[in-house]
Amino acid sequence: MYSKEEQQHLNHLTKQLVKEDSDFSDSGKAESLRKVINYHDWRYYVLSEPVITDFDYDALFKQLKELEAQHPNLVTEDSPTQRVARALTDEFESVSHLASMLSLENSYNLADIEEFHKRVTGLTNTMDIEYCVEPKFDGASIALVYENDMLVRAATRGDGTVGEDITNNAKAIPSIPLSAPFSKFGIYKVELRGEVIITKETFERKNAERIAKGEKGFQNSRNTASGSLRMKDPNEVAQRGLEAILYHISFAEDKDGNNLIANKLQTHFENIEMLYQCGFKTPLKELKVCNSAQQVDDFINTWDAKRLTFHIETDGMVVKVNSLKMQQQCGSTSHHPRWAIAYKFAAKQAQSKLLKVEFQVGRTGAVTPVAKIEPVPLAGVTIASVSLHNEDFILEKNLLLGDTVIVERAGEVIPYIVGPVPDLRTGAEHKIHFPRNCPSCHSPLVKPEEEAVWRCDNVDCPAQTEERAIHFVSKDAMDIDGCGSSTIIEFIQRGFIKNIEDLYRLPYNEILKLEGWKEKSVSNLRAGIEDSKNRPLWRLLNALGIRHVGVTTSKDLAQHIQTIFDLENRSVEDLENIEGIGPKVAQSIFDFFQNESNIHLLTELKNFGVNTENRPEDARTKNNKLEGKTFLFTGSLQQFTRDRAKQLVEENGGKLLSGVSANLNYLVVGEDAGSKLAKAKKIPSIVVLTEEEFLKMVE
Repeated sequence: MYSKEEQQHLNHLTKQLVKEDSDFSDSGKAESLRKVINYHDWRYYVLSEPVITDFDYDALFKQLKELEAQHPNLVTEDSPTQRVARALTDEFESVSHLASMLSLENSYNLADIEEFHKRVTGLTNTMDIEYCVEPKFDGASIALVYENDMLVRAATRGDGTVGEDITNNAKAIPSIPLSAPFSKFGIYKVELRGEVIITKETFERKNAERIAKGEKGFQNSRNTASGSLRMKDPNEVAQRGLEAILYHISFAEDKDGNNLIANKLQTHFENIEMLYQCGFKTPLKELKVCNSAQQVDDFINTWDAKRLTFHIETDGMVVKVNSLKMQQQCGSTSHHPRWAIAYKFAAKQAQSKLLKVEFQVGRTGAVTPVAKIEPVPLAGVTIASVSLHNEDFILEKNLLLGDTVIVERAGEVIPYIVGPVPDLRTGAEHKIHFPRNCPSCHSPLVKPEEEAVWRCDNVDCPAQTEERAIHFVSKDAMDIDGCGSSTIIEFIQRGFIKNIEDLYRLPYNEILKLEGWKEKSVSNLRAGIEDSKNRPLWRLLNALGIRHVGVTTSKDLAQHIQTIFDLENRSVEDLENIEGIGPKVAQSIFDFFQNESNIHLLTELKNFGVNTENRPEDARTKNNKLEGKTFLFTGSLQQFTRDRAKQLVEENGGKLLSGVSANLNYLVVGEDAGSKLAKAKKIPSIVVLTEEEFLKMVE
C-alpha cells in the first residue's frame, strides 16, 4: 500500500508529530495526523509489524482527538477517531447485497477435488486451468461496500441475498480501512467479501481476562466473532479483538456504471494483490496459484499438516478458478458457484460413552455440570471430563446418561460435546436430573433472571469455602507461600478451616503433628500467612472473589478508595464512574459490600492485622521508565522469579503480555527458551533481552 519512500516520509512525519516540534496549520496538522495514524494502523493490524510504541501511537491519537474537538469542521468521515460510533444500535436494518453471497460446495476427500477439476474443464472447454487455493478461515462472513473510496456499508451474510447492516460495528474493527484508494485502479463502487475472525492468541487472552473477572469464557472463536458483529454497542465490539480478512471482490464498476469483473479485473490472484495494496488484510501470503489438480492436492496436504500451528482457526481450504472470465463461464447454481469448492479438513472428533454427570460448586456458588466419559484419545490428549456448562446446554443437546456422544476439541484445545448419537441408543439411557439443592450444603439453588446458571447462595457452603480459600491464597490474590490448594483441602477436611478468617487462626501445634509437616514447613506457612497481612489493598480486593472482579479491576478499584470499607458507601453509579467498570461489575461490587456477612469477614481480617487501606507505597507504578513498553518472560529465569519479574515491570510502568505477538516490545529470555523465542525472532519489532539487560533497564 505504501512505497518505501512513502513509508520513510511517514516515519519522519511521525517523529515530528510525536515531538510536536514542527509548525502546522490546524488543518495541516489534522491531515498529517490522519495520514500517520492510518499508516501505523496498516503496519500494526495488516502487516503485524509496528514501527512505533503503543505510547507514541496513543499520543498521536490523543492529539487528533483534541484537535478535532476544538475544530469540528476538521473531522472527516475516514478520520481514525470516527471508527467507534457513540450511539448504541437499537436494531440492524436489512440491506440487499450488490451480488449474492452464495454458499460453497463442500468436499471431504481429495477425490472430490479431481471430480471438481473435471467439471471445470468441461464447462470451460480447456484443460489449461489455474486455481487459487487458500485457507478457509473459520469466522463470520461480512460484505463491505466502498463508494468513491469511502466505506459506506458493511453487512452480515444473512440469507445470502439480504443481510443486516452492521456498518458502525465494522468501523470498530481496526483492520477494516475507513477509506481505500480503489480510484487508483479505476473502481468507483466495489463490494468485498471477507471473514471476521479472532486469532487463537487473542481468543485465549480474551477468555483468560473474562475468567479472571468471574465471567463465563467464550466457547469458540467463530461464535464469538459472529456474536460480536451483532452487539449493540460498537465500543464493546472494539474490545473484542476482531480482525477482518478480505478474500473476494464480488462486484466492481467504474464511474460510468460499467461492470469491471472479467473486463478490467482479470484474475482472483490479482484482485487479492490489489486489496492488499489498498490496505486490507488478505490471504495473499497464504494462498497459492496451482496449475493442476495434483498441485492443488499437494498444497491442501501441506496445509492440513500445519494448520494446527497457524495463528487463525481454519476448517478447510477453498479452491477457486483463478480466471474471472472462466468463473463466468462456469456460472453458479442457486446454492453455490461452480467455479469454487471448499475442501473441509477432517474434524478432530471422537466417540465416547457418557458415564455420569458430576455437579461442581465454584467459589461464586455457580453449579457446573461436568460429564465424565470413557477416556478417549483426541488430538494428542486423553479426554475423560468435559464441561456441560449449564442445564440449558444439557436440554438443548438432548443428552442422556449412557449416551454415545461425539467429542471434539473446540479450537483444538477445549473439550466439547457436540451431541449424542441417537441411533446408538439402546433404551437403557436415563434422563440427567439437574439438582435443585446444592450438592455440597443441600441449600436450595437459585437461578437469577437472565442467567443460565443455578447458584448456591449459602455463604457458609463448604464447597464454596474450599474454592474461595484456594483463590484467597493464590498467587494473584494474597500470595501466601506454603499454602497451596492441597493444603487448603487437607485443612478443611480436618476442620482447621471453616471460613476465610480461619486462615489467620490456624492451630500450628496441631498441624505440626500431621504426617508430612515438619517444623520448617510449619514455620514457612506461618511466615507466609504473616507476610500476607501486609499485602497491597488490590490483592485483598481480588482475593475476596467478588463476581466479575479480577486483578485489573481490583487495581483500578484500589486507586479510588482510601480503605476497603469505603466501598460500603459507594452506589452503583459511583462505581460505574470508575474507568473500566461497567454496569454488571458495578452491581456485583455493590451487592458484595451490602452483604453483612462480607463486611463481618473484612472486619475480622482487619482485626487479625490484614491491611485494608490504600497505602502510598503500594502504588502500582513507582516510576515510568518502562511506560508504554510491553514485556514477556520465557525460559528458566536465573536472576529473579516470574513474580518478581512481573513486579519489576509493573513498578516501572510497563505491561506484561501473555504471548508473542506484534504488540510485544521485549522478550526477556532465560535458559532453555523455546517456541516463544523462535516465534519472536520472526517479528522484527520485538527486542530480545537477556535477564541482565532487563535488569539494567530497571536499575
